[in-house]
Amino acid sequence: MRLLFRSFVLLDCVSLVLMSMQLWNTATDFDKLPDQLSVKVQAVLMFPMFVLVLVAAIGQFQLKKFGFILYYIQFPFRLYLWVFTLGFITLVPMALGMYNDDAWFDPMLKICFMAEFIRLYLTVKGQINLKKKTDRNNLPIKA
Repeated sequence: MRLLFRSFVLLDCVSLVLMSMQLWNTATDFDKLPDQLSVKVQAVLMFPMFVLVLVAAIGQFQLKKFGFILYYIQFPFRLYLWVFTLGFITLVPMALGMYNDDAWFDPMLKICFMAEFIRLYLTVKGQINLKKKTDRNNLPIKA
């Protein structure tokens, strides 16, 4: 289980690097954003989301309860803001020069959504198994 959670933390670190570049662009060019409310809300929500992902990654690395709780809190916001665990795979076709007419974006986005729900399932199962293991180790010894 530790390896699973540490791999999720590693993927979150990749997401944090990509988010930091996006946040820098948003902070420097906020006045150039369209005047749509949803775009402004998304841009503003990315800043606390960055902090949530960072703190949750630290908590999950240490296998602390607050790391899991923060991940569960941020899950719906991850879907709304498109902050995916495997979000960097949407950049792979562009890096390989195969980004023609956005043909790759829809399949990659679907993979990201599925992977995020799989991560949620594995996190819940892993946290339950981790709790069972610690509860089993803390049982009083029978004479």
